[in-house]
Amino acid sequence: MKLKFFLISALFLTLQSCDNKPATKAPEPTSIVATDENTKELKESLKEVEEEEKRLAEEAKANMTTMRFNLLSHEFGTVKEDTKNLYNFIVTNTGKKPLFIQDVKASCGCTTPKKPEKAIAPGKSDVIAVEFHPKVGQLGRQDKTVTVMANTNPGMVVLKIGADVIKNPATEQRISNN
Repeated sequence: MKLKFFLISALFLTLQSCDNKPATKAPEPTSIVATDENTKELKESLKEVEEEEKRLAEEAKANMTTMRFNLLSHEFGTVKEDTKNLYNFIVTNTGKKPLFIQDVKASCGCTTPKKPEKAIAPGKSDVIAVEFHPKVGQLGRQDKTVTVMANTNPGMVVLKIGADVIKNPATEQRISNN
C-alpha cells in the first residue's frame, strides 16, 4: 500500500515538473470592502436571527412557571459514617403552567437526589428526595448542595444539606472482623 502511494506521488510530481508552465494562482483578497449590497444582506440576516431569538424567548417564557420549597436547607445534625440519611424537600408549583423539574445534581457522590418524574400541576406539590450517605472515614462537618433545574425564572435553585459525621462503632467492628 505504501509502495503504491509512493509510486503515484512520484508520477504526479514528474508530470507536474514536465509541464513547464509557471504556476499561476489567483491573488487572495487582502480586505473585504463593505458594499451597500453586502451590508444590506448582513442586516437582513441579523434581523432574522434576532426575530428567531425573540420568538424562542417568548415561547420559553410562555411555558415558565414558579415554584416554592418548604425549606432551602436541611440540617441532619450528628450522623454516623456509612449510614443512610434521608430528607424530602417539598416543591410546590406556585405558577399557572406545569412545573417540570428537568434535572437535580448533587455536589458530591455521597449525596443522591431524586427528582419527580412527572410534571407538577399548578397548585400541587411533589418531593425531591435527598439521601446523604457519608462514606467510611468521611468525618467532621459536611455541607453539600443539590442544584435543581426547572422551567422557572431563575431556572436554577440550590438546596443545601449539612451534617456532623462521627465514627460508627458498628463500621469499625465490621472492618476489624474482616
